[in-house]
Amino acid sequence: MKINKFFFLYFLLFVGCATTVSEKNITNDVVNNFIKANAKSNYILINIDEQKLIYKSKFRTYTYPISSSVNGLGNKKNSYKTPFGEHIVSEKIGENLPLGAVFKGRKWTEEVIKPIKEEIDIPEDVITSRILWLDGLEDGVNKGGDVDSKERFIYIHGTAEEGLIGKPASIGCIRMKNKDVIKLFNRVKENTKVLIYSKKTQYF
Repeated sequence: MKINKFFFLYFLLFVGCATTVSEKNITNDVVNNFIKANAKSNYILINIDEQKLIYKSKFRTYTYPISSSVNGLGNKKNSYKTPFGEHIVSEKIGENLPLGAVFKGRKWTEEVIKPIKEEIDIPEDVITSRILWLDGLEDGVNKGGDVDSKERFIYIHGTAEEGLIGKPASIGCIRMKNKDVIKLFNRVKENTKVLIYSKKTQYF
């Protein structure tokens, strides 16, 4: 009886380890394949685990702290989660506007705010300075139906709540510090590929 229990526990441990390794390999493969496929182009990697955005150009790599959704990763409409998978920068909005310019419906309200540096969560999700509007590339994952990132209005954008950058705090979008999003905006072109991923939560 002891032997049977031993082998049963060993089997469970083996299966659990195998599943973990397999899941990690799947995620690593997705990231590595994305990098290889875009090796001759500029691209963006958004690492949800580390709350970092990496922009890789042909000549340099730029790393910025970000804030993804406080609700985690997910592609469903009205989930208020950050979508995962491959995207492109479909539109750039806000060129030459002042730092802290406030947007409503992607239009400048002519209001300019001073970003909050303290760790304060204000009631409104204020979109500021620049917008990079993302469009999903994977049918049924982040494109089409009730999982469409563009129809969910998922952006990379500046925020009034700079003190929360570096940890999940948004309601779906990728927030950046205002100076950083302006720099990224000036470096990135439309149709730049973007991969949003997590190695802790397996979705691929």
